[in-house]
Amino acid sequence: MSFAVTILGCSSAKPTPDRHPSAQAVNVHEQYYLVDAGEGVQQQLVRYGINPLKLRAAFISHLHGDHVFGLFPLLSTLGLYGRRTPLEVFAPAPFGELLACHLRHFDTELPYEVVWHEVRTTEHALLYENRTLEVWSIPLRHRVPCAGFLFREKEPPLNADKSKIAKYGLSIAQIAAAKRGEAVRLDDGTLLGNGELTYRPYAPRSYAYLSDTNFSAKAAELCRGADLMYHEATYAAAERKIARERGHSTTEDAAKAALRAEARRLVIGHYSSRYKDAEALAGEARRLFPESYAAQEGVTFTIEKRP
Repeated sequence: MSFAVTILGCSSAKPTPDRHPSAQAVNVHEQYYLVDAGEGVQQQLVRYGINPLKLRAAFISHLHGDHVFGLFPLLSTLGLYGRRTPLEVFAPAPFGELLACHLRHFDTELPYEVVWHEVRTTEHALLYENRTLEVWSIPLRHRVPCAGFLFREKEPPLNADKSKIAKYGLSIAQIAAAKRGEAVRLDDGTLLGNGELTYRPYAPRSYAYLSDTNFSAKAAELCRGADLMYHEATYAAAERKIARERGHSTTEDAAKAALRAEARRLVIGHYSSRYKDAEALAGEARRLFPESYAAQEGVTFTIEKRP
């Protein structure tokens, strides 16, 4: 069961020759979710081998252009590809007005429905749920309403212990009951607790995406225990004053958030165009949080299973 994040764009607002603005593709059990949609995101999806038709939903952190301008041409292209299933888009207001304008002037006859859900950026709320996944909003501190997203895998189904099946001679019905989390009574009347017969195949995994924001202890707390955390680091550590004024974070802020969250790994991105060497920025974060990595386009960060 896969859980991975592919970086499609890692730059902030100003274009650079080798970095696209913010966009990521999150793969949870081969179901894909787009997180932010900077310019060129549809080309980036194709470039890195992700079929745009596989997108189940899009999550937009805020309505600055470098996080949303790429969504509208993607909507058009999905129509050309012949998409028929609805695409859910989670974004702060007034995204609905922007979407209505686009549909009125450019995509009047899309063969599928675009369903907008408003993200209330001051609330930590469940936005999306299916059989294997929950996505929660994380309030952030930016110059405009902005939310991060926490992708959290649900508890996987219990596995029956094959050695215990053989030991107790369990029937198919008894095995099914054990997998449902029930205790099992044997033919001789012995009651076996569920823990005797089953085990959890792996711990649920999680990914936290903290887009444009000042350092927020509250946001970090809401991501506690994340296996992988992405945190913007627009500026180097020495630029803390300008970062604070512009609603952004430094490399040290990102590292402090990862420490506060007790995350397992940190990925930084959203670099200002003034910086040419992303590894140098990651090195600053690494001084506080050793498991820090630089976002690079086309790189996939896989969250492995653990007991």
